[in-house]
Parts: sequence; C-alpha cells; structure tokens
Amino acid sequence: MHKGRTLFYGALIGAATGLAAALLLNRRAEKNERETAITAGEGLKLGVLVLGLLRAIGSLADDK
Repeated sequence: MHKGRTLFYGALIGAATGLAAALLLNRRAEKNERETAITAGEGLKLGVLVLGLLRAIGSLADDK
C-alpha cells in the first residue's frame, strides 16, 4: 500500500476535524458568553468517543 499517502491524508483529515471541533467549541462559548473551556466530564466523554472511533477504524482491517 501507499503508507506515506495514507499517513498524509489521515493527518490532513485529523487536522480538519480538530479545526472544526475548535470552531464549534468557540461558537458555543460565544453563544453562552463565557470562556472557551470544557469541563472534566465533557473531556472524558470526548476521550471515550475518540478511543471508540479509533478502535472502529482499527477494526476495519480485521474484516479481511
């Protein structure tokens, strides 16, 4: 496979997703007129969701 190309596009998609998440977080903070911060509970939820997503992506190769 094209390992370099896969890593490049994966990094590009990750950066775009991170940027979109930051924009949404800023928009929420402006709407509520407070500082841009997430609580510990929100951070934990996000971490679990990201780990689940990575696990699902990793399992795509197991289908063969």
